[in-house]
Amino acid sequence: MGTAYESVTVDIADHVARVTLIGPGKGNAMGPAFWDELPEVFGTLDADPEVRAIVLTGSGKNFSYGLDLPAMGATLPALDAGAKARAEFHTKLQRMQAAITAVADARTPTVASIHGWCIGGGVDLISAADIRYASADAKFSVRETKLAIVADVGSLARLPLILSEGHLRELVLTGKDIDAARAEKIGLVNDVYEDAEASLAAAHATAAEIAANPPLTVAGVKDVLDQQRIARVSESLRYVAAWNSAFLPSKDLAEAVTAMFQKRPPQFTGE
Repeated sequence: MGTAYESVTVDIADHVARVTLIGPGKGNAMGPAFWDELPEVFGTLDADPEVRAIVLTGSGKNFSYGLDLPAMGATLPALDAGAKARAEFHTKLQRMQAAITAVADARTPTVASIHGWCIGGGVDLISAADIRYASADAKFSVRETKLAIVADVGSLARLPLILSEGHLRELVLTGKDIDAARAEKIGLVNDVYEDAEASLAAAHATAAEIAANPPLTVAGVKDVLDQQRIARVSESLRYVAAWNSAFLPSKDLAEAVTAMFQKRPPQFTGE
């Protein structure tokens, strides 16, 4: 493609593009570059007639630790944030939502291969993929809940279309970690493979199968499927953006972040 990105690498062969998360945050954490670049990456791939399917994976030992808090901490509004600061946060949040939506709404099908940790923003991202595979060592968590954050860039909008109600609510109300076997059982991933290499190979095999089909028909099938959810997802994203702009700044959020950096259990007061 000729473009060098800070947050991903892109490789194209045999009508399949592989997008690999590379950070620069630890554990492929999602910093400013990720949110800026993802719409461009998927927009460019989607416009390329040579690309008929996309594989999405992470470099190193983990898929993604999610939001890069040290790099993105300034995005979060302060407890005493006024209307202007909250309005600016609302705009930033909608831009971040749009980055994940760029994956979900691309006409080109995306197959995710997940290994190691997939936390918070990582779950937002895989919920935007069409198909998800995992390695046996994969672990998943909608961790935002434990950090006094209502997940706001896609998980709560898209997971209801992937998981049954009970499994979804257990996952997001606890913020617990689940392993690959549990993720497969509840339908978060299609299949689990022995290791990251096998999961990635399976993702490429499925992408190749998709790419071998008539491209206009594949785009049409995805478009018809997407039409059934786009309005619902969009409505949910708009609602949570407004909700978090009003209620995200809290003493509990400050306590969650402080406790995390101090490596101690948080003490939440509901303030």
